[in-house]
Amino acid sequence: MKRSEINSIMRNAHSFLSKHQFHLPPFAYWSPEDWRERDTSEIVAQQLGWDITDFGSGDFSKVGLLIVALRNGTYDELAKPLGKIYGEKLLIAEPGQVTPTHFHHQKMEDIINRGGGNLVVQLWNSTTDDQLADSSVTVSCDGIRRTVPAGGTLTLTPGESVCLPQRLYHKFWGEAGTVLVGEVNRVNDDRIDNRFFEKVGRFPEIEEDEAPLHLLTKDYATWLQG
Repeated sequence: MKRSEINSIMRNAHSFLSKHQFHLPPFAYWSPEDWRERDTSEIVAQQLGWDITDFGSGDFSKVGLLIVALRNGTYDELAKPLGKIYGEKLLIAEPGQVTPTHFHHQKMEDIINRGGGNLVVQLWNSTTDDQLADSSVTVSCDGIRRTVPAGGTLTLTPGESVCLPQRLYHKFWGEAGTVLVGEVNRVNDDRIDNRFFEKVGRFPEIEEDEAPLHLLTKDYATWLQG
């Protein structure tokens, strides 16, 4: 992805979130220079911030996702009896924009439609060898159990949510408008916890054709070193 494209996506996200009166934490508005002037060690360790990817597709509008990690623990926290074991993310899903089929090894998550269009979620159980099972899938949607066939879909309208346990394959996209998506989850490390069914690139390769508007989480290692 070109940095100019990423910057444009961020600007559009600011406008969309302003329309829905959803306010991001201060670090989501910092410039790269702002980062270097502050102690950001906790933010970096918890992988908080912008995460924009086209999953290696080369077409963000068709296969891609915008994520802002708002809070998170670490795997060290998971090991503590009273550690910070929760996280929260904001996602923006465009109509027809697919997040590829994947599951998480340890993360359980609630996916919530916070407003805008509908969110369509496609589901499969996984087999012991990480393939797509042909069995029906039962999940909890706002306290109500719902069952769909393998590869069946749920359509979440604004206000609705679904709880996705570990190792449950899921794929999702927006419908009938841009969707403001919330995620409440166990500690998440996107560098190691995702199992994609298709071969994809989780983080994009970036062509630096202009300066970053805001840093992505993948930028921290290179932009903040030293």
